[in-house]
Amino acid sequence: MNSSVSIKPGRLARLGAWLLRLPGQIIELLRIPAPDPPQLLKRITIMELDIVLPLRAAGILMLLHSFYSRHAWFVKVSDALDIAVERIQHLLWLYIALNIIIAALLLARKRLRVSLVQWIAFASGLIDGIFLGALTVVTRGYDSPVYWLFLGLIMRTAVSVPRASSQLLLNLGLSACYVVAGAIDVSIAASIAKTLPPEEATAAEQLLSPLNNPTEPLFLRLLLLVLMTICCYGVQVLLERQRRAVEEAREFAMREGQLHAAGRLAAEFTHQIKNPLAIINNAAYSLQRALKQGRAMDEQIRIIQEEVEHSDRIITQIMGYAQLSEGRVERLDVLEELDRAIRNVLPPAAGFKVRVLRDYQPPLPTLVMQRRHLFDTFTNVLQNAREAFNGSAGNIVVKAHCRDDYSIEVSIEDDGPGIPPEKKGRIFEAYYTTKDKGTGLGLATVKTNVELYGGTVQVDSELGKGARFTLVFPAKTLMKVAE
Repeated sequence: MNSSVSIKPGRLARLGAWLLRLPGQIIELLRIPAPDPPQLLKRITIMELDIVLPLRAAGILMLLHSFYSRHAWFVKVSDALDIAVERIQHLLWLYIALNIIIAALLLARKRLRVSLVQWIAFASGLIDGIFLGALTVVTRGYDSPVYWLFLGLIMRTAVSVPRASSQLLLNLGLSACYVVAGAIDVSIAASIAKTLPPEEATAAEQLLSPLNNPTEPLFLRLLLLVLMTICCYGVQVLLERQRRAVEEAREFAMREGQLHAAGRLAAEFTHQIKNPLAIINNAAYSLQRALKQGRAMDEQIRIIQEEVEHSDRIITQIMGYAQLSEGRVERLDVLEELDRAIRNVLPPAAGFKVRVLRDYQPPLPTLVMQRRHLFDTFTNVLQNAREAFNGSAGNIVVKAHCRDDYSIEVSIEDDGPGIPPEKKGRIFEAYYTTKDKGTGLGLATVKTNVELYGGTVQVDSELGKGARFTLVFPAKTLMKVAE
């Protein structure tokens, strides 16, 4: 009897798929969301200008006093170390010059791009690490008190360089500076020991490079650097996710509250206006039955009924135009909603001669808004572009990308007949239409939907060259309060 446990092929396949997805899930879990540009500039300003710059200035003054006074705080034993100290003195002046340049750039940070300010903060941390490594060489190597400043640099990096790859790279680079500096100190100690008598060589090695001190082994110091890097990164991940959760919850609450309040107002308006329309419709029907012999009267009654139905349709469409219906906001993927709107307006089975060309540039941040608002916006613009061809062949180009300010720009461009200049200024007005059966609320709805969430919409068009609608959605904004 075979007692071995068999594994079904389907379960084995699911296990393999889960193992393949596991690294990506771990990376996503540990990924730090990029802070917004204003918040990033604020973090760099507080850390680099308000905290690090004064401390660095004080440290430089102490070094100048130590290097050029009789009571130096670094070890002087031989000519070899004296040469190293002299080189570090020259390096100090280079370090001062670089810090003056970095300080000037940070003071002018508002005129620079955010990405450039990030690289300045990264370069500043790396320069500090290299200079501290040089100081480690002349202050007892692996046993140098400068080691504790490396821990401070790692904590500072977590604030000034929030980008995950840059932060980990810089912190590992700082650890490498310490290791290389200690190795150079060991090399200097060995070269000095060769030039001294045997009885003095041992004492010199212990003085210059106490690497073998059992109380503070190199392994523990490196382990502490690595643990500090991991802890700072982990704390930053938790704090950043908590901050974003609080911001999203506040934004969800404000948008839902305002939409619900407006929805209740719209529902009350609709209820009040539809009741009299229903009464008029019933009265017209009764009048028609009572006056069957008067054909002229029948015609007037028919007109009344048509107008009532037309008014009812307009009221229903006004609900879509005003965007005041009840609903819930969600985190939406713009590219998914774009594809859904394209399938709705231009389904493959319908046989339209219009071809859609997509130009997406992911990744895009998610939008916090009602799904119907975003879907209706894309649908109305796409439908307007499709109808511009009037059944003939043409192309519609749909583009989407993320701007530097983290807003999302979507453009929908067609190569149709274009919009006449005298009409272009009115196409977003409610009830303005050039179509026989149009209500004039499609593009008005688009404008209201976009501006409701703090976005903008504009149109560019020339006769014979088509039209391009550009929609901009702030990825994170509070909805405008209706006046």
